[in-house]
Amino acid sequence: MKKELLNKFLKYISIDTQSDDTSETYPSTQKQFNLAKLLVEELTQLGLKDISVDEHCYVMATLPANNGKSKPVIGLIAHMDTAPDMSGANVNPQIIESYDGKDIVLDKEKSIILSPSEFPEMKQYVGQTLITTDGSTLLGADDKAGITAIMAAIEYLVKHPEIKHGEIKIGFTPDEEIGRGVDKFDVKKFDADFAYTLDGGRLGEIEYENFNAAMAKIFIQGRNIHPGYAKNKMINSMLVAMELNEMLPVNERPEFTQDYEGFFHLIKFDGAVEKSTIQYIIRDHDRAKFEKKKILMQQVCEFMNKKYREGTVTLEMKDQYYNMREKVEPEYHIVQAAVDAMNAVGVEPIVVPIRGGTDGSRLSYMGLPCPNLFAGGHNFHGKYEYIPLQSLEKSVEVILKIIDLYANK
Repeated sequence: MKKELLNKFLKYISIDTQSDDTSETYPSTQKQFNLAKLLVEELTQLGLKDISVDEHCYVMATLPANNGKSKPVIGLIAHMDTAPDMSGANVNPQIIESYDGKDIVLDKEKSIILSPSEFPEMKQYVGQTLITTDGSTLLGADDKAGITAIMAAIEYLVKHPEIKHGEIKIGFTPDEEIGRGVDKFDVKKFDADFAYTLDGGRLGEIEYENFNAAMAKIFIQGRNIHPGYAKNKMINSMLVAMELNEMLPVNERPEFTQDYEGFFHLIKFDGAVEKSTIQYIIRDHDRAKFEKKKILMQQVCEFMNKKYREGTVTLEMKDQYYNMREKVEPEYHIVQAAVDAMNAVGVEPIVVPIRGGTDGSRLSYMGLPCPNLFAGGHNFHGKYEYIPLQSLEKSVEVILKIIDLYANK
């Protein structure tokens, strides 16, 4: 399976599907349709039913049951876009066979090195095949590894009709990386009882808890006066923004948090004396703590308006998604099936909270309980991204085992 799996993965990552968070179209980039159309062709060749790609770039298909049972209907979902953080065009992967545990030179001229001294988890994959970047782009394992695992699993079932299974729904989404992945996802049309997103990282990860998330955009109106005559008159909006940022707790920044600890993360700063805009994401697994963080942000902005003048600071804040644990836990059998499947194929289950979000978190609140499973990649969104081929292979095995467990209940 390894060679076929590798070829499939390399084919998908060769297609540029980068999303664009500044775009107002849906999908945010038309090039995502290039992968969508290829997947539709492949699903058609495999003989699946109800295959479609709609105007918003959602791909859906059905593998009919062959075990005589109508329930449960399992969904498998992955996203097609890659992150805006770094280019996903002209990906030139390196294949490192029988990795020796040493540094991997990605770009000799620029001295870009993937090193276990910085990424010690690499040592876990000595002797395995690693797929890396060439240092100039991201790799695209997030989430083309998930797409590869799903397509490989479905292809295996089609080629082995003696393996009994229930009805399986396939869904590939656009724009997950910019938080719009399921804005127009038709849960009713998808018609699954539950689903798994294949959008996780390291081997063995199972995630059914994620951050509660909000976005805060703050507009700061200053007063620009000639600096030679500015005393008691100028209000430098950039300095106001810096002061505002310093009022938020330092120990609640991403670089100082882990596990279940939430944060305020300054992600954009666009400033001049007259006007500045700053943007934050606010995250916490605990809903009560999440709400307190939002209240603190409001209070800081109100204080700055009292200190300077009303209208100096304008806050726009909105919730993005919530912790899916509330929706998945009542259907914990979905998580348990993944744990049992991993144990059955020799993978140690690692049940951890997502320090982020996935399509599954929002889908769970849309009526489709949807935990997240590993696809094997590391260091997403940048030039140090890599994936062990064996982890991707195990992802396929886990999918097949989950399907088997439900088929034989």
